[in-house]
Amino acid sequence: MKIQDIRIDGGKPFDWGRTSEDYARWRDIYPPLFYQKIADLGLCGKGSRVLDLGTGTGVLPRHMYSCGAEWVGTDISENQILQAKRLAEEQHMNIRFIACPAEKLDFPAGSFDTVTACQCFWYFHHETLLPALAGWLRPGGHLLVLQMMWLPFEDEIAGKSEELVLRYNPGWTGAGETRKPVWIPEIAEQWFTIEKREEFALPVPFTRESWHGRMRACRGIGASLTPEQLRQWEQEHRAFLEQAAPPEFSVLHYAAYAVLRKN
Repeated sequence: MKIQDIRIDGGKPFDWGRTSEDYARWRDIYPPLFYQKIADLGLCGKGSRVLDLGTGTGVLPRHMYSCGAEWVGTDISENQILQAKRLAEEQHMNIRFIACPAEKLDFPAGSFDTVTACQCFWYFHHETLLPALAGWLRPGGHLLVLQMMWLPFEDEIAGKSEELVLRYNPGWTGAGETRKPVWIPEIAEQWFTIEKREEFALPVPFTRESWHGRMRACRGIGASLTPEQLRQWEQEHRAFLEQAAPPEFSVLHYAAYAVLRKN
């Protein structure tokens, strides 16, 4: 499904379905500390019902499954949801996945204890979605917004890879990340109160192949370039990694989250 939003990449269309196989293979990269931070918040434990928005290939529900919550994962891309279902079935996990834009979901009031949104919150139309989330959450329920980004100005490999993305896709708005709190729109205060924020550094291990796959699976490459552009980018990026990167290395990221309680 093509997505076109003037807020994202200057309105250039992108389609996560085009990169779903790469996404499933290469974007499951959050280190153990990332999941431990979530577990320590106590929001996804046994007896709770959790809705994961923008679930992609179900990375968050699958990795947090052992904590005991009942999960529902949703995503706008049918191909992403197909991959999520496949991976959950292979891992013998009972997770319900739904292919639907977040703004068009419909659940009974008080259906969930927690709603999570990892690496996706900026895509949503918050005027529509936030009041709906407040309705789906039980009294005192929580919204947990998470992200993890590489740091192009602090990590040379990340910076050079990002420069190459921008050469092929100059309007890509995913570039230039720096350490900062998770963005929460001001309108959220009508329904939620921020209880806690945290930001922390994370070195993420890669091989040349896995970093190449991670970059190919980003919105600015696999989801938006033409086949010929993708072929040329792949040649250049592989050549760069062969010259500049050791066989195994870490890329410096930062992770951040915000916990919001329903008013």
